[in-house]
Amino acid sequence: MNPYEQFGEEVKANIRSLSNDLDLQALSRIWVREISRHKWAYNFTWLGRPAIQFPNDAWALQEIIWRVQPDLIIETGIAHGGSLIFSASMLAQLDICEAIANNETINPKISRRKVVGIDIDIRSHNRDAIVQHPYSSRIHLIEGSSIDPMVIGQVQEIASQHSKILVCLDSNHTHEHVLHELNAYAHLVSPGSYCITYDTLIEDMPNEMFPDRPWSVGNNPKTAVHEFLKGNSNFEIDTSIQHKLLITVAPDGYLRRIPA
Repeated sequence: MNPYEQFGEEVKANIRSLSNDLDLQALSRIWVREISRHKWAYNFTWLGRPAIQFPNDAWALQEIIWRVQPDLIIETGIAHGGSLIFSASMLAQLDICEAIANNETINPKISRRKVVGIDIDIRSHNRDAIVQHPYSSRIHLIEGSSIDPMVIGQVQEIASQHSKILVCLDSNHTHEHVLHELNAYAHLVSPGSYCITYDTLIEDMPNEMFPDRPWSVGNNPKTAVHEFLKGNSNFEIDTSIQHKLLITVAPDGYLRRIPA
């Protein structure tokens, strides 16, 4: 076993240890509960755009993108656009690494790798900021409900032109909406890639944290994920990700499509 393989085995052992530490997992949920009232996830940007995510989940997404090497990332929920810019920048890194490996030059504005962002309401100031960003040429915006048949059709048409696809769901967090999204987009995910369903942590938080929201304990992305998996044996929850992160908005939300 070479040193890198040995290190990898050590990491796997670390994650197994974390998965068995129920007290530490409980402490992590308490920490998430307490920082939520401070809107902690709102405090970070990526290349100038607010990205309303936990940094831990962004790091995990970077690892997935490097491993999967997608040429299309589909994201529902745009907000300020930081997550779109993050994904576009990661795809640009793939282009750069590919060009270096093949001793090629690249045009930074031209790439087969794209990000599709869907939102029911792309506010003008956010759209302007995304369009004016240096990575805008890699981003395709669709305004409309992610579960509208016309929107789904547009995304399916785009997806038909790509081979390695990653999906990130982060829009309306009700059970019904997320389950509809999973049924509409998960089948587009390429084998070995992921359909990441964010904000599954709602199920693990006190219900009083969501007084003015349509979602709640028992009605959220995690309940939708579990319902979806009952009829979709080609996906599995990659629990190794949530166990190594501990602090995550997506417990049970990292769904890996099982290779054929």
